[in-house]
Amino acid sequence: MPGPSDPLAADRLFFAALIAADASTLRDLLTDDFLLIDVMSGSEVPRETLLELVGSGRLRFDSVVPAEVRVRRYGPAAVVTGRTEMTGRFGTTPFSARSRYTHVFVELSGRWRLASAQGTAIAPGP
Repeated sequence: MPGPSDPLAADRLFFAALIAADASTLRDLLTDDFLLIDVMSGSEVPRETLLELVGSGRLRFDSVVPAEVRVRRYGPAAVVTGRTEMTGRFGTTPFSARSRYTHVFVELSGRWRLASAQGTAIAPGP
């Protein structure tokens, strides 16, 4: 399957797939050993767990708004950083988060795939 031809397109596709609850697109985009560090708890979420949560609808993103996105490329690897504001539900519990994020992409067979993602909560202002 053709994939994103640059890391920024891959980053946008990741957020769009979360909002669309598109586990199939996520499966194609994430590396087999993908690991997410959860913005809310700091826990490790492996690829299969994220795919199950999104695919089952237990984790639902209503909106993800990225800003201040920057890409740094290092040959077949890229680091994308930015800020997000997101809302959604985990089960029946609504959540919202403001965070800084770091996504690490690798180019495999001409496609950019997400290998690691970490979110850090932004503390509320005074």
